[in-house]
Amino acid sequence: MNNKNKTVVRSMDILNLFIEHTELTFQEIIDLSGIPKSSVYRMLRSLEEMEFLEKGSDSKYRLGLLFLKFGQLVLGRIDLRKVAYPYMHELHNDVKEAINLIVKDGDEAIYIEKIDTKQKVRLYTSIGRKSPLYAGACSRAILSFLPDSEVETYLESINPKSFANGTITEKDKIYETIKQARIDGYTISHSELENHTAAIAAPIFNHNGEVIAGISIAGIEANYQDENIEIYAKKVKKIAEDISMQLGYSK
Repeated sequence: MNNKNKTVVRSMDILNLFIEHTELTFQEIIDLSGIPKSSVYRMLRSLEEMEFLEKGSDSKYRLGLLFLKFGQLVLGRIDLRKVAYPYMHELHNDVKEAINLIVKDGDEAIYIEKIDTKQKVRLYTSIGRKSPLYAGACSRAILSFLPDSEVETYLESINPKSFANGTITEKDKIYETIKQARIDGYTISHSELENHTAAIAAPIFNHNGEVIAGISIAGIEANYQDENIEIYAKKVKKIAEDISMQLGYSK
């Protein structure tokens, strides 16, 4: 290994220390890395100049702003559908019900992915189809976890209409379902967009903690009763959390 490559490897060894440590002193870096003092000094100077590290007024080193810039770029370029699909496929194989992925599009939600190959009775949902944020579990999973101000503005602006026997059109009842969803961590719907169908959904969050999508298990209403509600809710919440974590979300 030539000297330049050796320097790069050692510099990475130093940077890797900050995976487990938020901040480190000069001596701590020497002790943890096992690199000679003179070499650590030179590499820290270089890493500071390139903004990989920054030295605080307390003389402790921390990751620099360059990592934040790179991190934002990486997180911003993550394809939600690509990230979510393997989890959706796993969930579909497990429950044999339709799995839908939906994102916010203005005052509506749009289906961007769906897996239903093993479902015996196919539902109305399809990729590209839109629904209002207040109607259906998947759409309301997004609405329920928007900031309070956005929820209030949205509810004030809409005139809810009925799509099926179970569509919730009273604004006070929509608000009650939102409050309950925030307690439970999931939403549920019965015959809201199509009669005799039901869905249980959970929100997906990005690296900023913002709700950006909803994922649902959906099928014939008879299958969404009693203990099945708890079973499906637990599964969809777990998948939504896994996807969120892949997008950089942390609680």
